[in-house]
Parts: sequence; C-alpha cells; structure tokens
Amino acid sequence: MTEAIDPSRMCSVGLLTTECFDNLGDFIVQAEETGHDFIVTPVSHPTFRRVLNQDKSNNEQDQKSWKDRPVFDRKDLVVQSADFSQKAVGVLANWTQLDSHDPETRICSELAIKQEIDWACHISLSGLIFPALPQGSIFNTARVINNAVKSMSYTQFLVRVPVADKQDIQGNLGWKQWNRFRALTEYNTKIHVALEITSELPTDKQLLNMWLAEPIKAVIVPAEIFVENPKGYPVLPKPHQKFIQTLMDKMKPDMIVTLPTSKIHKKATPSSYSEYISYLNRKLPPLEDVDHFATGYQDFLQAPLQPLMDNLENQTYEVFEKDPIKYQQYEKAVYKALLDRVEHGSDYVTTIMVVGAGRGPLVNCCLSAAEKSERKIHVYALEKNHNAFVTLQNAKADLWGDKVTLVFADMRKWTPPTKCDILVSELLGSFGDNELSPECLDGAQKFIKDGGISIPASYTAFASPLASTRLNNNVAAYKDLQHCETPYVVMFQQVCELASPKPLWSFEHPNTQGDIPADGDPMNNLHNTRYGYADFTVEHDMMMNGIAGYFESVLYKDVMISIRPETHSPGMFSWFPIYFPLRTPVQVPKGSTVSLQFWRLTDVKRVWYEWTATVQGRDGQEMTTLPIHNVGGRSYYVGL
Repeated sequence: MTEAIDPSRMCSVGLLTTECFDNLGDFIVQAEETGHDFIVTPVSHPTFRRVLNQDKSNNEQDQKSWKDRPVFDRKDLVVQSADFSQKAVGVLANWTQLDSHDPETRICSELAIKQEIDWACHISLSGLIFPALPQGSIFNTARVINNAVKSMSYTQFLVRVPVADKQDIQGNLGWKQWNRFRALTEYNTKIHVALEITSELPTDKQLLNMWLAEPIKAVIVPAEIFVENPKGYPVLPKPHQKFIQTLMDKMKPDMIVTLPTSKIHKKATPSSYSEYISYLNRKLPPLEDVDHFATGYQDFLQAPLQPLMDNLENQTYEVFEKDPIKYQQYEKAVYKALLDRVEHGSDYVTTIMVVGAGRGPLVNCCLSAAEKSERKIHVYALEKNHNAFVTLQNAKADLWGDKVTLVFADMRKWTPPTKCDILVSELLGSFGDNELSPECLDGAQKFIKDGGISIPASYTAFASPLASTRLNNNVAAYKDLQHCETPYVVMFQQVCELASPKPLWSFEHPNTQGDIPADGDPMNNLHNTRYGYADFTVEHDMMMNGIAGYFESVLYKDVMISIRPETHSPGMFSWFPIYFPLRTPVQVPKGSTVSLQFWRLTDVKRVWYEWTATVQGRDGQEMTTLPIHNVGGRSYYVGL
C-alpha cells in the first residue's frame, strides 16, 4: 500500500487566466468547482492602457487625467474589492514599458505600475506577479519595482521567469536576466520568482538544479506543454514530471496552471490539468528517516555544538541516539576490530575505552559487538558531563554490571590504571574536526597500547562552493559582521552546489605524526593546525553565496560513515552539513574557476577557521577576491 502523503507537503493549485471578467466572484466559484484553490487574474482591464497616452493627445483634460489625479476609475479594475483578496493573485499590466526610450511612456508606465501595486496592497491581495522581465535593459524596471515593494507587508511580489529560452534551450538566459534584476534590486528579500515551465527543458541537470537555490514561490505550468497519454488524457513528459516534483519536494511552491485556448487534448476537462498536478504532488517519494528528522530544520541556521566547552542537555543526547545507522556502523567497526585481535586467543579480555561516553550508546555497541564476535571485553566509559554521568550509573546498575567501569573525568587529564586495546569515540562534527576531536583524542591516545586501535581511525573535511538565496538572506538579515563570519549547521534544502565537494585536510588516530609523547600530552596544539585549498571549474553562469562543508570518516578498515553527498551513509541523520557564509554574493561566470582557501588555526584557548574565495576567468585573470573571513577568530571560535 502506498504511504499517504503528509498534508504539509501538498501544494496549492491555482488557475491563471488572461481574461478580464466582469464578475470575478463567478469565476472564482467556477475555479473552485474544478479543483483550484485560487485564481490568478489581471489586476486591471486593457482599457487602463490609456494612461500611456500613446495617441499623444494634446487635449488639456486628457493630459490632466494621467498627470494630476489617481489614474484608476472603477471600470479599469478587474479585482474591484477586498472580497477577493484571499482567493486571488494579481498579474500586473503586461503593456507597461518601464525601460522605454520615450520619457513619457516610461513615466506613464511607472505611474500605472505603482497604482496597481498600491491598489493590491490596499486590498491585501495575497500576491502580485510581474508578467515578465523585458529583454535588454532592465535598469529602470529594477529601480521602479525595488522602490514599489518596500512598503509591501502582506502581498507577496513575484517576477515571472521562464526556465528556458526558446532560442537557447541549453543555456540559462532566463536565469541570467533574473540574476541581473535581483542584483540591481540589491537582493531584495521581498522579490520572489514565479518560475514558468517551458515546453522544452535543458538536458543539463545543473541548469535545472540551479533553480533550487532561487526564491521560488510559485510555478506556472501552461496547458500547452502537456501531451496526450495513450488514453487521450493530458500528462506531462517525464523530464517535466521529475523537475516539477523536485520543486514540490524542495520548495513547496504554489502551482499555477492555465487552460488551453482551444481543446488540444481529447479527454481533457477544465479540471484535468489541476488534477494531474495534484496527482504528481501525491506521488512524491516518501520522506526518508533523515527527512523526517530534519522537518522544520531545512535551511535553518544552527550554531554548531561545542561539547568540549559546554555540557550537552539530555534532549540533545536523546535526539542523536535515535540515529540507527551511526551506531550500526560503530558496532560493525568494533566487531571487526575484536575479530582482528585473534593473536591474543579466545580467553583474552580485550580492554575498550569509550571516551566521551555520553549516555552510553557506544558502550552498548561495544557490548553487542563482543557478544556477536564471542570475545571477552571490559569497557571503561569516560564522561565529563556530571548530568550524563548519572545516566551512565543507572545503565551500569540496571544493564551492564561488572562489564563496565565508569570514570568521571576529562579524557585529556585522566591517568588510566591500564592501557586499552581499542579506543572508541564519537567526537566528530559536521566538518569532521569542528567539535575538537583532534584535541580531545590527543589527550586520550596515551591510553592506547602499542599497536592498539582508534575508532574512528581518520576523518577528512570536504568543501564546495554553494548557491542559496535563502541562506544568504537568512544570514544577511542579522545585518552584522559576526553572523557573516560564523559557520552554521544546516540541513540544506533550497541550495545548489556549483561543483562537487573536494577534500581540504585529514586527521588520523592514533596521531603518530604530531609531537606527542607516548605517555604524555602534546606541548602545544600547533600540530592540529591545517591549511587546505581546492579549485572548482564552474560549467554555467551562477551565483556563489557560501561554502558547504562535509566530512567522511573511516571508523575501522572498510567501515565508514559519511555526510559527503557522493558517499553519504544512507539513513544517517546525526550530522547536517556545515555552511560557511560569504559576506557578499559572488558572480561566477561560465567556465571560470572558484578557489576556496581554508585554515584551521589555534591558540592556547581556542580553535577557529578562516576562509576566503576567489574567482578566475577562463583566461586565468582574477575577477573577484573576497577578504579573509573570521580573522583571528574575531566572530567565531571553538573553546578548548
């Protein structure tokens, strides 16, 4: 039986008309009867075009009519009252010429657009759609719209943008024009996209994925792009189905359909198109465990945890302990490590130290692995959080008994009575080392016998340039330097990577490279500093708003956990990616090279990251150089 779709994933479906109805209420009723949730209609009649004064009348009264008084008469309006505001989205006049070379036409167009917008806001219309960005100059269009939307509070403003241009299907001319427009409006957060699906879609997946990083609030699906199935009913081609379902899943936009001007599909009825769109919505793939876990956190900025400096709360432990994949992999790693200790014989008691034991999930993994491998073990469980330590005491009393010795201590300062065969920890962060796993395990590796095993054995940080209008706006809303230089843990949703992630640096344990005495602590933390860089060739004109960070870890031999998209452990949700903002959005032309530079730096009390990005053109000339972010850890650091 197919899983019922979550109602929260259903998109509203509207009906777009270019007709000007004298009785809008009747049309709304008809639309509702054919399965539409709202209508999209012109705000004004074509008669309103008179304000352009295109006949260049010299009549003094006509001149007065468009210069000196409100330009609307009641007969000019299609949406005549607030009675329809909750059920209607308005379309602005498509005959205005805001970038006309004729001064009078340009000024009159501006008056007309402003009047329509003022009226829509006055009656609290739910939304307004600008019909299409003109080809060529859009400087004055951007200026007028940017000023007009500043006073909007309830009404949403959308710009109609086609996915592809008929003359350039495998390019992104529509996106380029939109990108110019939003740059001119200084990335105004009140301006959104009504994305129009075109009859042909680019075959290059990246040209479609890049729209996932844009502020899409509505998707327009013209009836003319539907095709007939063998039974004569209108359906969409497979590529269109897939793209629209991706938009539904990632963006949850309002869906807007049009009716054909003539009967082009044999079995089509007025409701066929909206019913088919709703059908695609219901057929979205079921949410995976990680999606259920992330509900409400998509594109939400969260400060990374600092478990070394701060004691985690019980709820935090409980949430992450629900991840079945992480602990399944840890148990597998311990199991394989126990089997490899065959040289000691079956009667040998393997000593395992779990450092940063929390509430005990890794202890359970070790005991389960021992039972499956038929090996004898004794576990030391170290924890510095006095509240979590109480939970460990309860588990020892009720479950573990003498198999486990509890130790209330900081792993960096404790002196063990014996050394261990296997050291197990789960100190990894979204960037691998950002929760100070290297520093913690430096202090704990003196617990390990010669030839002993550390789980994890290594981890690598990855990075990639990222586009996301939503994340950019979320950071910019704080209007300060600190938030623009702070990394965030984010469940990515409305984003697009400009290229696949590349590695920056790695850490291995036990650390035999650093200047760490065999039975002591390191003299300083300089061996844990890192510098890494990566170059990415970008295949299409895009924007870069930040940097995505991931990690990949070898627990033991071939047992891994990863949040890097290409190798992500299926179903694992303990870690979201990390997002490093850029202080200003960066234009990245087709064929250019993005270079990311990263540093992991330290002093006696802190660890922090610094980062920057440059863009080089195809000819190797540097086009953009950003300042180094978070210099000296001025905005963000992790406390030792």
